[in-house]
Amino acid sequence: MQSSIHSQDNLHVAIIMDGNGRWATAKGLPRTSGHFAGIAALRDVVKAASGMGVATLSVYAFSSDNWRRPASEVAALMDLFRFYLVRDLTPLVEASIKLVAIGRRDRLSDDLARLLAHAEAVPARGTRLTLRLAIDYSSRDAILGAVAACRPRPTREELALQLAGNRAPADVDLLIRTGGEKRLSDFLLWEAAYAELYFTDRLWPDFRAHDLALALGAFRARDRRFGGLSTTAGQPTASADHDRASCAPASAR
Repeated sequence: MQSSIHSQDNLHVAIIMDGNGRWATAKGLPRTSGHFAGIAALRDVVKAASGMGVATLSVYAFSSDNWRRPASEVAALMDLFRFYLVRDLTPLVEASIKLVAIGRRDRLSDDLARLLAHAEAVPARGTRLTLRLAIDYSSRDAILGAVAACRPRPTREELALQLAGNRAPADVDLLIRTGGEKRLSDFLLWEAAYAELYFTDRLWPDFRAHDLALALGAFRARDRRFGGLSTTAGQPTASADHDRASCAPASAR
């Protein structure tokens, strides 16, 4: 699995966008207002990310466990995803940002699944940034699916490729969670094995480019050892005693 161990650029940053509901409640607004306000935060961060050395930005938009929320809130979130894909796809393409979706598609409505497929198929004008939207996503389910698709004994590299949807895999360098909670919530567990973790009390609708800069500054000040003694010790090595395995084509997860 590739990783930007020695580079301060071409980073893979993952964000758990938490706190939308609490932001709205604090302002006496319905929770759905917080989700819509979160779109402005996402736009600001996406616009600034590539200029800060970020090559891949993975954002946790809707977990598989979020189906447990009230039906009205789930419906509002699905409407928000449609709105974002229709409204923002062209600006993303013009800004050389490639959109990719990870997560299950079979539980999404047909029209939303089609919008996601269309967004992924549209070529960006170059690729300054890859934006990965995690919708109906569970890392544990993704790992189980990747193992099932790779037989008989997959290597780390084969699993990583499968989890990345047969695109070039990249470890997460920095994982940010907004909203004050300190847990991973089943997000990119494999890819974040050696990620630096950054937690902030700022609620997602209030998170902006300068907050991303602060997180990246904290990240760049850390000594990433990857199990070794120093950052000059070299990249972590994968176990070499696995049998080669063949993986079925990655399905949309």
